[in-house]
Amino acid sequence: MSISADDLTLDPTDRTLLALLRENARRSIVELGRAAGLSRASVYARLERLERRGVIAGYTVRLGTAFAAGRVRAHVLIKIAGRLGSRIEARLAAIPEVVTLHAISGEYDLIGIVEAADLAALDGLIDTIAAIEGVERTNSSIVLATKIER
Repeated sequence: MSISADDLTLDPTDRTLLALLRENARRSIVELGRAAGLSRASVYARLERLERRGVIAGYTVRLGTAFAAGRVRAHVLIKIAGRLGSRIEARLAAIPEVVTLHAISGEYDLIGIVEAADLAALDGLIDTIAAIEGVERTNSSIVLATKIER
């Protein structure tokens, strides 16, 4: 399904609904309607339209502050040798601690956001990523604090 420029245009009410859902995707339709000044039927119709247009692809969980504070996160830059990108991406997708993977431009090919229980587990995880056949090198930065997350 291709998305046209019209599908990417959001009115202020749609942007309000998306912001509310980013704060808490489990908000009830009644809460969303109250906050956005809409009826339940209007909220249902707008959400269905946003889902159909591909603006909303799904709903997810955001970890609580107390739990997340006990985890160690890092950004791992990954340089791929040759044309092994899809095979390496599949291997990374099979590692549950790799929570996000982006293709990037520049010296490195991928950046993975990884999460582990502690520094020792993070060290092992980075070693596991570096040992994947076709990974030429990695460069990691530990996340010290998250200032904004939407």
